[in-house]
Amino acid sequence: MPSLNLAITRLVNTGTDNFAIWVVKAPYPSGYVLRDCVFSVELSQAWQEWQQMFAGHSGLDISPKATQGQTNPPELGVASWGQTPGPNSIRLMQYLGISLWRWVFDDPILGCLERSRGIAMGQHERLRLRLEIRDPDLIALPWEIMQREPGQSAMSLSQDMLFSRTTCEVESLPDLRTDQALNILLVLGLDEKLQLEKEASILEQTLAKGSPVGKYPPGYAPCLVKTLLQPTPQELIQELETKVYNVFFYAGHGLPAPDGGLLFLRPEMTLNGIELAQVLTRTGVKLAVFNACWGAQPAAINRQAIPASSLAEVLIRHGVPAVLGMRDEIADHESHSFIQAFTEALRAGKAIDEAVAEARQKLLTLYKFNQPAWTLPVLYLHPDFNGELIHRTGDATVLPPGVTPQVRLPAALRSLLPGSTPQRLDSTVTSIGREKGNHIVIPEPSVSKRHAEILCRTTFRDTSPVQSYYLRDFSSYGTWILSPNGWQQILREEVALTSGIQLKFGSAKGETWEFIIEEL
Repeated sequence: MPSLNLAITRLVNTGTDNFAIWVVKAPYPSGYVLRDCVFSVELSQAWQEWQQMFAGHSGLDISPKATQGQTNPPELGVASWGQTPGPNSIRLMQYLGISLWRWVFDDPILGCLERSRGIAMGQHERLRLRLEIRDPDLIALPWEIMQREPGQSAMSLSQDMLFSRTTCEVESLPDLRTDQALNILLVLGLDEKLQLEKEASILEQTLAKGSPVGKYPPGYAPCLVKTLLQPTPQELIQELETKVYNVFFYAGHGLPAPDGGLLFLRPEMTLNGIELAQVLTRTGVKLAVFNACWGAQPAAINRQAIPASSLAEVLIRHGVPAVLGMRDEIADHESHSFIQAFTEALRAGKAIDEAVAEARQKLLTLYKFNQPAWTLPVLYLHPDFNGELIHRTGDATVLPPGVTPQVRLPAALRSLLPGSTPQRLDSTVTSIGREKGNHIVIPEPSVSKRHAEILCRTTFRDTSPVQSYYLRDFSSYGTWILSPNGWQQILREEVALTSGIQLKFGSAKGETWEFIIEEL
């Protein structure tokens, strides 16, 4: 699936409100664009108005530096927003969403987005849009509500895009297990508002709804839930280390703190984000979900956000593939509705970001556009993670009647060194690297052991097969592609290949290869 990753950071030496927005990853070589901009007074005012109407008590008063010292922000061309939901709350939701969109997606970023969406549509895929907020003061903003125009869907609700947050400052992902079921460890920690046994029963039924023992709806994966009520840290760690879980789910009290916050497992027994990250990554958990109002919020000192302090960021940076937290306080009935829709989508084989989008759409339908419920879930994905939580057997593509799959692929990779012969692609996945186990071995020091793959995907127009080829880079030093603007580097991304395109693996000074598609 094509991916477009954007990053936003504050330019500290050019004024407090100056920012850079640039493309970190694009589905085409010339898509790496950058622009400088200013966080405007109007946008700051809209953010303050949003907080006055929608924010709870979980620290959403952390504001960009442009807003500090302003105590009476002017109204945004309307009467008082007030606290009662109504037309003004709808207008505010749209106003801030459109303002954030226009701030991020100005030229040349907008041009890159449009071209990336076109590439995704051409591949009959949705575009993955991942946003990296490197300035801690901006993390609290509801980026999920970004909306191009009134009447159009917010980005996190879009039918042709999948939205999530990410960070590039991460530990690399190990080889992940292939799972055919959801195996969830449900942990209920200290919370004076919860009746733990009752809440545990509700969450177990919500997570595993529709799956009595031995009976699963057609096309659904099994869902197994183990519950721990107020475990000690030792009991929690032992459970994770002795059983195989791919989902960790926590509900209970917590507080923001510099090391990813504190989870209150039981009175006077806590676990911080860094400590939790160690055991989750060591035991292969793919997804961590936090039904608590602080999971996606940074800690703060004197209203100044602490960099990389939110629980979601800490876990992602330590190598957890996916983390879902809440931006603010969420009501129990809202969270139960979200969890039910989310797990049902996961069990149907949807990727994590796709499942979040479907569950968010359900929240909006049930609790209305002008209520904050649908804006609260915040998903972080590791930049190297494709979002696949489970892979069900039987997902193989079924060919139309009368169509025979081709065995011999009409593609080859040829070195441009004199006397070289083309190396034909005899598999739908051709591995390239320095080690002998690869299909194509390139013994150069700058080439990674498992450097890249060339994928062949077959789609059908009526009953006629159409083959498309893609290069997926896994390397440390990237792959170079010759474009009309010269050699362009890609790193850990996927790009389409056309016949005649030239490639270099590892070093821009390395051997030049040409990808060839023969006429059949």
